[in-house]
Amino acid sequence: MSAENITAAQGKKIDWTRWIAMFTGLGLFFIVYYSPPWPDAVDPMGKHFPLTQQGKGALAVFLLAGTWWVFEVIPIGVTSLLIGVTQALFMIRPAKVAFKDFMDPSVLFIFASLVIGMVFTKTGLTKRIAYKMLEIIGEKTTTIYLGVFILITALTLIMAHTAVAATMYPLLLAIYSLYGEGDKPTKFGKGLFIGMAYVCGAGSIITLLGAARGIVALGFFKEMVGVDTSFFELTYYMFPVGILMVALLWVFFLIFFKPEKKVIPGLRERVAELSANLGPITKKEILALIIIFGAITVMSLQVMVPSLQKLDKTAIILISTILFFVVRILDIEDLELIPWNIVLLFSGAMSIGFCLWETEAAKWLAVNWLAMFKEAHWLVFVIGIAFFVMLMTNFIMNVAAIAISLPVALVISGYLGVSPYVVMYASLVTAGMPFLLLVGAAPNAIAYDSKQFTSGEFFLYGIPASVILMAVIALATLVIWPILGMPILVPKTM
Repeated sequence: MSAENITAAQGKKIDWTRWIAMFTGLGLFFIVYYSPPWPDAVDPMGKHFPLTQQGKGALAVFLLAGTWWVFEVIPIGVTSLLIGVTQALFMIRPAKVAFKDFMDPSVLFIFASLVIGMVFTKTGLTKRIAYKMLEIIGEKTTTIYLGVFILITALTLIMAHTAVAATMYPLLLAIYSLYGEGDKPTKFGKGLFIGMAYVCGAGSIITLLGAARGIVALGFFKEMVGVDTSFFELTYYMFPVGILMVALLWVFFLIFFKPEKKVIPGLRERVAELSANLGPITKKEILALIIIFGAITVMSLQVMVPSLQKLDKTAIILISTILFFVVRILDIEDLELIPWNIVLLFSGAMSIGFCLWETEAAKWLAVNWLAMFKEAHWLVFVIGIAFFVMLMTNFIMNVAAIAISLPVALVISGYLGVSPYVVMYASLVTAGMPFLLLVGAAPNAIAYDSKQFTSGEFFLYGIPASVILMAVIALATLVIWPILGMPILVPKTM
């Protein structure tokens, strides 16, 4: 056989993993969708929750999309299109409803966040910030990890974690360019970008400014329990948990993603030279900063200023996108550079999330799962709630995951004598850290655009990271929160 034929034969090598994953996903879909009716879920009060054919269909789409996303059978954005198509073709939800979710305000928020990241890169702000940070941190790669994680955590105290990821992403690209490996995936590259995603989640639980989930959960908690939780009370209980998680993640990345190089030789001198070459800050950089931080300031103040709460955060951040084009920081060619694969990924995530919610398939899952713990030890029950929220938030909006599980969990908590505070805070912690799937949070998807890792790698490394998360929940419940004065056990109500 000639060399040309050998090369051609090698090029046609069958990707068995891809084909097995493809048919596994399809098999799961058809088995679940066409299976006989499933038993009702029954909560501790004896209330029945039936699973309709549409609900069964939602679970089928859930399994199909999850399998294809993890193994990247086709581009992840195209898998998202399949979510809408299957809902429409199998009459799980009307096409008008299924595809309407693809333009949900949350998707447009992510779009606007990606545009902010693009502006940081195009104006040169990214390099300017990165070089200044590296001058302080130094040449050791382990210290660079730590410096990046601290900066991300600090930003999530005052900014939504999606905006933080969009801001940090181009900065990390600039840092990685100095590592000397080009665009080639490395352990250091994986650690930087997966680390960005994980730490954005860990930092975002500390204050109400880190993500919308906290505001919604506290409102929901007030309605059900009759207790109003303040901004500072939440931070009081969440700060030690968030900081501990960030510290453990740093150790995690030093173990699993130990950089190939201990130092980047001559980094300080190189960075000083590159920083000097940038010259003084330009008018476009100043203008971009004013627009970006103007939007961030308004969104941050919404938590504390009632009159601003009426404004939609997506509309606010989209104003920044429009202004970038008005002042000509961006032009029409820049629209072609938007990572539409990531936008479509989140479009599909919103669609399957709403599908599980509206068909009540998610509620059926929650009742079945949490009802198993009605006779369990109280700590097992708390871990069980946190684990369920963690799994659900990898597929659907974390706010929805909390809203689905909290009502059932609070009923069972009274039966076991567990304080509702523990239930809420444990749920909020895991809702902020979906470490398994890219669709779990916008920072995950933004990090994926670096091409440093596959969705399968993200899933695999997310397993030990999630184990660490559950261990932190147990530690917080048994040690940290009791020391801080949180009530853990209360008289049983049943």
